[in-house]
Amino acid sequence: MTKKAKLNTLWIGGVFTLFFVVLVSKMYLMQVVGAAELMEKAQVMWEKDKVLQPVRGSILDRNNHILAEDGPSYTVIVNPEVIQVLGKEREISKGLSSILGKPEAEIMDLVTKKKENGTFFSWVEVRSEGWKIDNDVADEIMEYFKMEKPNDNRKNLVTKGIYLEESQKRYYPSNKMASHILGYYDKNGKAIGGLESKNNELLSGKAGRIITEKDRKGYELPDAKSSFEPAIDGKSIQLTIDQQIQSYMENAMEKAYLQWKPKSISAIAVNPKTMEILAMANYPNFNPAEYWETKDQKDFYNHAIASQYEPGSTFKLVTLAGAVEEGIFNPNEVYQSGSISVPGRTLSDHNISGWGKITYLEGLKRSSNVAFVKLGYEKLKEDKLKDYIARFGFGEKTGIDLPGEAKGLVKFQYPSDYATATYGQGGVSVTAIQQVAAYAAIANGGKLMKPYIVKSIVDSKSGDVIEEKKPEFVRQVVSEATAFKVSEYLETVVSDKAAGTGKTAAIDGYRVAGKTGTAQIVRNGEYSTNTWLISFIGYAPVEDPQILVAVIADEPDIGGDYHEGSKVAIPVFKDIVSQTLRYMGVSAKVKTEQTAVTEKKQAVPNLLNKVAADARKNLTTQKLNYETIGNGNTILSQFPAAGTEISSTQKIYLLTESVEEAEIPDLTGKSLRDALELCSYMKAECQATGEGYVVNQTITVEGEKKRIRLELKPWNDAAESSSAGKQASGSTTSGSKSSSKPTPTPSPTKKP
Repeated sequence: MTKKAKLNTLWIGGVFTLFFVVLVSKMYLMQVVGAAELMEKAQVMWEKDKVLQPVRGSILDRNNHILAEDGPSYTVIVNPEVIQVLGKEREISKGLSSILGKPEAEIMDLVTKKKENGTFFSWVEVRSEGWKIDNDVADEIMEYFKMEKPNDNRKNLVTKGIYLEESQKRYYPSNKMASHILGYYDKNGKAIGGLESKNNELLSGKAGRIITEKDRKGYELPDAKSSFEPAIDGKSIQLTIDQQIQSYMENAMEKAYLQWKPKSISAIAVNPKTMEILAMANYPNFNPAEYWETKDQKDFYNHAIASQYEPGSTFKLVTLAGAVEEGIFNPNEVYQSGSISVPGRTLSDHNISGWGKITYLEGLKRSSNVAFVKLGYEKLKEDKLKDYIARFGFGEKTGIDLPGEAKGLVKFQYPSDYATATYGQGGVSVTAIQQVAAYAAIANGGKLMKPYIVKSIVDSKSGDVIEEKKPEFVRQVVSEATAFKVSEYLETVVSDKAAGTGKTAAIDGYRVAGKTGTAQIVRNGEYSTNTWLISFIGYAPVEDPQILVAVIADEPDIGGDYHEGSKVAIPVFKDIVSQTLRYMGVSAKVKTEQTAVTEKKQAVPNLLNKVAADARKNLTTQKLNYETIGNGNTILSQFPAAGTEISSTQKIYLLTESVEEAEIPDLTGKSLRDALELCSYMKAECQATGEGYVVNQTITVEGEKKRIRLELKPWNDAAESSSAGKQASGSTTSGSKSSSKPTPTPSPTKKP
């Protein structure tokens, strides 16, 4: 062998040896050193991980009416690769454009979309018009393109070039109602504002997943291992809000907003004994289901808890309560109205010339600033005034379970700050919810309560209550005797037809207490002379308060005349309270104390599945009124439910047929609230006209829907109509098997 041949052989052998060494080293690194990492990557390729989205919990009112819930929706997917083969670019673009309202040119861009390498995409989402569309729109697309059902049949992606991917969407059945309370849940799955944001973790639940092994082409492997982790649905939230009262509030506010055109108007209604929020609203508002349509970001702002303002005369409550508690308020003592000097300033009444020498009680009725400077600044003194302001919770958050609450401001630098604070300007800024809590403390006997809006946490599937919220006592701000006395004084602001600034808030048949407020707006460091923040806060009935309402309008257009302010907030208050009292069944006719004592409550017995004759005998023995509905022999359902406490005058309904088949009973003599509850139980739609108690009902049936129209009249008129009806015919209703027409029974009272 020549020398050259030997060198070639050695060179070739060396190359092969080196190649072998590299190969062995690479195999060692892959199989030993990097085995774990590569196996993990392979596992990702083999396994198909499908996320199972949980159903977001619902938000319900106190009577379980749905305010927000999850429901099915679809996203439109197009397959440009298939569409080109089918040659249906124009047809699909035109069809989707007509259904979704998206420009045809934009859809054409999507159905012809290509990758960087020039090949067509096989999966393109049609956003935003085709994103999370409702069932009816999905059905329209299915029908138009003759797609194979069900809606989410993936075969359509290959055969039609269109696919509807199912997902969940947040629905708000009442549209704009309670929007600032609820907030919204956007299409990207983000909770924004309100309870949606505050309770997002609770509502969201936990995602699950299914994992199955597949080959590189996506086919499931034989004997493939799989794992399943179920999704955990979110919890539901039941609110203290009453949808009916919320409706009263928003309707009344909308009228005022359209008439007076304020920058904003807010209202809050509470049960003053517990500080449960019965309704809360702001105008302008927005539709959570179409949040993107709201152009002005200020419309998302919950002014009822987040806006700070100088309250004006509604703040006089604090000065009055402190003066009464300290024994320095003599309603008959006389002072000189008009103006008063304090260090560095002269302060005056809204009627600059005053009303001459008047009593302090008249000063309250006329909302005299001078009266309250004398009471708070001269008599209470600075330290005690500041102490009472703190007692009532001003300068700190109430702790309401809604996001974005402001804490207000209490800041005194000069003696005049204390003086002006006595009538709600200068050294104090407050929130509407703080004011409501303060007034509720007077209405309920001196107890400051923490406001709350979440009543309970509920299991979404079973409906079982997981956690129930209870009223939370904060502190006793004044004695019970003081609170009752202040209530009486506030009542004169409404009842005095001559001097009372709140006289237009009077409601026939009910005792109403309240206070007006007209605060000047600060502009460029000075108080404006022609723009105001108008407010009214009040409650009823004074002897046993059931509802307290605050209404605040920011800069309504009252033509520069503050006297017109009483026409802005008070009518809203009056509409809300008068309708709510009737809805609650709070009678305008007062019982005597003797009658109140003699009436006792009884628990409704459980009569389900009992023989009808035995059930009737049981109720007769207990001297309880009842009505049997249906011709069956067994009690299938009852209303009210077992355990409910009722008076001897209330009626128990025994159904021997299903609710759907049973006839509507006679509702004559019932309050609106009782009638609505029974209508809801009987699954009938109910409309009411008039005020007071039911005197007549008209029933119509359209397919499976039952509708009832109720006519109501005030208590005395209702009683007369009931009596006349009995004499004339025995019954004025259709669809009822009873001619009984109970007379409305007034509710008991408690004197302060």
